[in-house]
Parts: sequence; structure tokens; C-alpha cells
Amino acid sequence: MTEVPAGTIDTVENAAATPDAKLPYAELGLKEDEYARIVEILERRPTAAELAMYSVMWSEHCSYKSSKRHLGQFGDKTTEEMREHLLVGIGQNAGVVDIGDGWAVTFKVESHNHPSFVEPYQGAATGVGGIVRDIISMGARPVAVMDQLRFGAIDHPDTARVVHGVVSGVGGYGNSLGLPNIGGETEFDASYQRNPLVNALCVGVLRHEDIHLANAEGAGNKVVLFGARTGGDGIGGASILASETFDADKPSKRPSVQVGDPFMEKVLIECCLELFAARVVEGIQDLGAAGISCATSELASNGDGGMHVDLENVLLRDPTLTAGEILMSESQERMMAVVAPDKLEEFLAITGKWEVETAVIGEVTGTGRLTIDHNGHRIVDVDPTTVAHEGPVYDRPYAKPAWQDALNADDAARLPRPASSEELRGQALTLLASPNLASKAWVTDQYDRYVQGNTAMAQPDDAGVIRVDEASGLGVAIATDANGRFTKLDPYIGAQQALAEAYRNVATVGARPLAVTDCLNFGSPEDPDAMWQLVQAITGLADACAELGVPVTGGNVSLYNSTLAGEVGKGHIDASINPTPVVGVLGVLDDVAHATPSGWSEAGLVLYLLGSTREELSGSVWAGVIHDHLGGRPPVVDLAAERALADVLVGASSAGLAHAAHDLAAGGLLQSLTDGVLRHNVGAAVNLDELCARDGIDVPTALFAESGARALVAVQPEREDALVALAESHGVPWLRLGVTADGGLEVAGQLTLSLGDLRAAHAGTLPARFA
Repeated sequence: MTEVPAGTIDTVENAAATPDAKLPYAELGLKEDEYARIVEILERRPTAAELAMYSVMWSEHCSYKSSKRHLGQFGDKTTEEMREHLLVGIGQNAGVVDIGDGWAVTFKVESHNHPSFVEPYQGAATGVGGIVRDIISMGARPVAVMDQLRFGAIDHPDTARVVHGVVSGVGGYGNSLGLPNIGGETEFDASYQRNPLVNALCVGVLRHEDIHLANAEGAGNKVVLFGARTGGDGIGGASILASETFDADKPSKRPSVQVGDPFMEKVLIECCLELFAARVVEGIQDLGAAGISCATSELASNGDGGMHVDLENVLLRDPTLTAGEILMSESQERMMAVVAPDKLEEFLAITGKWEVETAVIGEVTGTGRLTIDHNGHRIVDVDPTTVAHEGPVYDRPYAKPAWQDALNADDAARLPRPASSEELRGQALTLLASPNLASKAWVTDQYDRYVQGNTAMAQPDDAGVIRVDEASGLGVAIATDANGRFTKLDPYIGAQQALAEAYRNVATVGARPLAVTDCLNFGSPEDPDAMWQLVQAITGLADACAELGVPVTGGNVSLYNSTLAGEVGKGHIDASINPTPVVGVLGVLDDVAHATPSGWSEAGLVLYLLGSTREELSGSVWAGVIHDHLGGRPPVVDLAAERALADVLVGASSAGLAHAAHDLAAGGLLQSLTDGVLRHNVGAAVNLDELCARDGIDVPTALFAESGARALVAVQPEREDALVALAESHGVPWLRLGVTADGGLEVAGQLTLSLGDLRAAHAGTLPARFA
């Protein structure tokens, strides 16, 4: 094969005339058979620009080629009953659900993991920016963000670099947009050392009639690019487009991480909302991964015709960019709109008012083809569907890891438990001070949680709550959860645990769970072990959603989060991160003023424990922190019990029975009691004798086990009979545990922790480099 001569404009005509010209498909992340498939589709070799488009759009990040076959379960297992409130499902920029009174909410979670290790601040900031633009493109006003963060060991010398950058990026971008950050998680584990997880969620609000889909329809309609200019940042950010392959005369060491400008995005939000309100757009697509390549091919593929683009009309920050680089650039704060010719003048007037740079770069055609010219030269002529939606779909081999049975056999039941009150006290304080249970105020205090004035609840409550309608108080609650330790022990159950906890958290504040979004963070799909974990998790999550009656509306898959790559990693128990399916659940509250807080604010209340406690210490924080142990089976998931508990919690909230409620999860009953006490510095006095006798457990298990389908509820004494009756009507086990009282936490005959003890432990101990 001969190489395309330097300086040659590789047109479609030239590609047809030089079938043997050598193109760097391997350097762009394409396999030999994938390149052969492109040649077969085009019936010629691709041009350099076409190759660049296919390479990024057929990348794992954009095409889901390893997971698509299995992700179909989410749609296949969604019943008509589950679709009752679903206005837009999987396949668009974000799902949309009906919450009543003509209001709709759109929400989605996505990852920006790898960029956040390379350049933590910009990686996290542009992750927030990207998910916000997904919400804008549906026609919604973004109203809140959340984040799910996982970092390496807290005492590792590189962890502080990543943490400081990521947290600053999340806060700096979200705060500048004026969006409240209402919740999430921040956890540390050595498995994430070189693969931090930065998952960002955004929720937006709109009326039913304002929903917009990203389709390019109507021949003659104009294709308009507006927002920031296109630069060299982010090229290859979504695939493996190596910066070293660029010409030496150009900025060849371009960063693969995009650079964000939140103030430009804030203007873009307001501009887009005015464009939608003026009814001057047929559809809008954000430019995220794969940039113009993605926006043009997806818009055209989703439409009813084709599209033509004149690439020289794209406004550039860097005039030295080649056509391929322009197509691949992932520069931030850009949107693409389809506009009818008779609306173009009004469209341009609105973007001009907001001082948003705008360029008409093409139009919708009836050809069924995506054609792109650059200075009069035809450099792309493809069927857009083959680029956007008909990439390779792999049935990757997967099998239960050889090490799985031994891991599951190593049960935490064998671990020694505290044998005295003194030892119990020491372990309790150690747990409360551990990185994953201690206060995350040093993180969340960097985020504005109440900007816009519609935040009814935010961290440290169990779920974030946002008011949607000021007149009625109608609002939504959102919780995101994940447990990589449980998922490593059993990926099917671990994914269900993540869903169950988020579902429970939403119900705890009084909201009816309605819909799900997910972000699946796993290792290399080319490793049968990691692929098995992914398939098991998808199957478990799909099955659980079907049983709970909550549909998946969309999400994201992040693969190749591997510590040991290639053949070295295959078969190794620590080849990749703890598999981490992040699940977000959205629920509806008729009036956010009645949302149930997680902590009690007065003495004399009665504390009830709803649900049963089993001897389930495997995978627990206790096993990890006290014994550095991970093994055994994760807690059982009882979805019927979760549903019944949710009915009680929602009913207790709507009837005004619950003064406060808190779910039991990581850290078990000890953590929930501590959270409840420290929220308003009102103590609790409890007795565990009846609990231990009823459930056949010992005191350490009662305090540290992480059994699901449990919640702690504080109720006024005169209302406790009504709470008991409600629990019994749904078949939910209940136990009168104790009362709220002055002082700290008193466990009768077992443990006494003063407010000072609890505050000191809750503050945690961060390494000096975090100061």
C-alpha cells in the first residue's frame, strides 16, 4: 500500500482512484476487520476525513459496541405499565418523564472518567458541561446537578492531585452555571487509583409541549452551528485519536481533554431556551464526544433525509486545523440546530442578542446521504446511519472469573467481632472516622446547593429535592448510589443493590420512585472476567427495574477502567476497578414542603426500625475498615421488601407521620443513628436487645450489618400507633428501637458516644496533602 501524499486533499474522488493508499486506521483505534467493513460499506477506501469520523463514532465510548447487545435488556424488559409516565426513552440525548400537571423532567448521568485522571479539573468540569448540554438539547431548563465520585486510596500520593482537581472542576463549573449541586457520593478505594470515576448527573424541567428531539428533518432546512468556536482541544477525547499523529507544523501535542468555559455555557443555556420558546428550531443537538462528526451523523441518521455541510463555514479558534481535526474536535459549549429557512433570520437575531457566534454550515437534504465539502472539495459522502447507528456490535466472550468462587467462599462471618464494650466503642469510632463514612463537607461545601431558590433538600439528606412548580409545590427527588465492593462479590446482586438503595433513598424523603438512569463503570470488555461482570450487572439491573416497575430512561457505559491492561490483566482478580454500576432514581413529590428530612430536630421522639437485619457483614464497611477484608456474598436483595418499605415511607411522609427518616446502607445502623444525631445535635437512646432476639443476631451485627430494605423513622409519640399500623398493612417488620434525647448516642448496656465523640469521628482525619 502507498501512503496518501502529504498535502494531498483526500477527496472522495481521490479515495476512489487510489484504493491502495495507506491510512492509519490502527492508530485511530480501528481493528483491521473494522476498517475492512468500512471499505465494504463505502465500496471504496474511506477518505481521511471519513476514516476519522468512523474511528470516533465506532469507538467504544460512542458506539457501545461491546455493551449494545446486552443493553437491549433495558428496553426488552420495560412493560407498557412501566411506560405510563415515560415521554422519551432510551435513544435520545436524555430520557423524559411525566410528573403531572403538564410538567416533565429530563435527567441523565454520564461519565468523564479517563479525562479526569489526565487533567482532573478540566476533565470534571467538562463532564458537568457535557451532561448539562444533553439536558438543554431536550428543550429543558437545567435545574440541578449531582456527582458520583470514586478516587484511589486516600493515603496514596497521587490521590490528592485528582481529588482537588475533580472537586474544583465540578464545583467551579456547576457554581458558575448557577446550578445547585444537590447530592452524590465521594468514596475512596485503591481499585480506582489510576481510574477515578467522575459521573455527573443533570436534571432539567420543561412542559410537555416543549420537548424537542434531535432529528434533522425537512429538506432545505438549515444546519446551524452556534456557541464557542472550534479549536484543537479535545481531539480524540472520545477515542484513541493520538495527538502524535498530527503534522509537526501544527499544535501536535494537543490535549485530549477538553477545556470548558462555564460562562459561555450559561449564555448558551439562556440562548437555547429563548430559541425554543420562540419556536425557531426544529431540533438541537449538543456537540460532545466526537464533536461535529457525532452531531451531523446522528442528526441526519435520526431524520428523514440527509445532510450537506460546508466545513469551511465552521468558525475556528485555530485556523491551522485540518478537515479531520475540525470534524473530531470536542471543543466545549457548542450546539448544532436545524432551522427552517423562514425562521433563520429570527434565529440569528436571538443568537446575536446573546452575543453567541453562529454560522450556517449546511442544510438538510433529501438524498439520504451525509456529504461534507471543505473549500469546494467533497471529503465525506456516507450513509449517516452507518456512521452513527450501524457500527460493529460485538458478542464479546465472557465467563465467570476463575477467582470468583474463592472470593465468595471467604465469608466475613469468620472475622472476629468486638468482644467487649471497649472494643466495640473503638471499632465504632474507627468506622465513623473512615474516609467513606466520615463527613464529606470538605467536598460538598465547595458546591452551591441552594442557588436558584428551588432546592428543598440536598446533602446530607438521603436524596436531593427540587421544587418544579412554585404554585403547587410539585417537585422531584433524585438519589444516586453505587457499591463497587458488593458488585465485585456478585455483579448481578451488586447492580440490584445500587438500584435498591437509590430507590429507598428517594422513598425515604417521601417521593414516589418513577424512573432510572445509570452509568456502568467497568473494566476492559476484552477481558472475559470484566465482560462477565458487565453482563451480570446489566441483567441484574434490568430484572430489578422490571420488578420495581421503574424504567431505565437512558445512561452511559464507561469501559476500559483497567489497572492491568491486555493479556497481563486477564484472569487477575485486581485487573480493573471494582465494577461500579451507578444508578440514579427519580421520584415525584406532590409538595416538596412535606419532604421528610434525614435527621431529627427535637428530643422525645420515638425511633422505629423498619425492616429486618440479617448477619450480612460481607462486603461491609466494617469488614473493609476493621479487617481489610473483601469476600463472601453481598447482602440479599429483596425487591418485594424494598417496594413495601417504599410504600410505607411515602405513606408516612404524605400523612405527616414521619418527623425524620433515614435509610440504612453503608455503615449500617451505626451510621444512620450517627447521621440522625449530628444533623441537629439531638441525641438518641436505643436498646438493641429486642432486635437481636427477634432477628437472631449479636450486637456488632445489629450495628454494622448492611442488610437492605431497612430505614430508621422518628415519629411523635402520639403518632407511633399510626406508623405501626401503616407498616403492618404493608407487611413491613417494625421495631420500637428507642427515643431521641439530649446528649449523644447511647446503646443501652453496649455503647456510649458523646456528641463530642461523634463530631470528632465524623470529621474524619484527612492526610495533610488534602489541607
